[in-house]
Amino acid sequence: MFLQQLINGIVIGSVYALTAMGATLVYGIMRILDINNAGAYALGAYVGLLTYNTTGSLLLTFIVGMLLTGLYGVLVQKLLYVPMLDKSPNVSLIASIGLFIFLSDLIRMVAGPSIKGFHAEVPFSSIYTDSLNINGAWILIIVTTFLLLAVLWFLLNKTKIGLAWKATAQDLETAKAMGVNVNMMVALNYLLGYGFAAAAGIMVGILYSSVFPTMGDVPAYKMLAIIVLGGLGSPVGTVIAAMVIGLAETLIGGYIGFFLPRDAIAFVVLIIILLFRPRGLISKN
Repeated sequence: MFLQQLINGIVIGSVYALTAMGATLVYGIMRILDINNAGAYALGAYVGLLTYNTTGSLLLTFIVGMLLTGLYGVLVQKLLYVPMLDKSPNVSLIASIGLFIFLSDLIRMVAGPSIKGFHAEVPFSSIYTDSLNINGAWILIIVTTFLLLAVLWFLLNKTKIGLAWKATAQDLETAKAMGVNVNMMVALNYLLGYGFAAAAGIMVGILYSSVFPTMGDVPAYKMLAIIVLGGLGSPVGTVIAAMVIGLAETLIGGYIGFFLPRDAIAFVVLIIILLFRPRGLISKN
């Protein structure tokens, strides 16, 4: 039973990691808590559903869903957040909440308020034994998350893009003075961040065979718990925090029972850990 719960926790943590990674990347450069990243989660799911119903290709579903949602992120950055850079971070936070609500309502008006089926064939077979059940969709989630995070790690640590990103995150004005194209770095940041959230939304849509307009509501506030717990702006901390929360939810639910609503467990874990590590699991300071 422990191994089954462990795998369940890794699957959930993988989705949480991709959902929160976009907000972490945005905060790392712009110091903005971008709640609308959870809107990209829902938008990506719907774009993915439309793409799959049109093409029948799971690969195109991820490519088109992530690309179009990432471009939406770049548009939001150019039109909304750049004009607010000289204002209080609270202004950007409120704007992102408003945009998230607007996007959810727009999806509801365009696609309808009802749940839509997302019945996709995954390229992995389910594994069933006497003590372990692994759904093919779970394998898809774990493999896709690993590949995307590996690409992100490579970009950040082994390329000039990563070096420029780190310089921009450390001091935007100094990086600009040293010749870094900060506008391109910020745009790439949103492209990747919103694209990762879209991938998470697509995977959850496939996992539960359904999408709906308000599917980003729970990720919106759970995402905040993860990025704070991981250490604001730390990609590694975000992955660790996502796994901690995913495992905590499954193990507590499996062995103790849900004495609280499942989604509240994330905040219980957040409070307990922050009592001992106020700066999060991986502090940048």
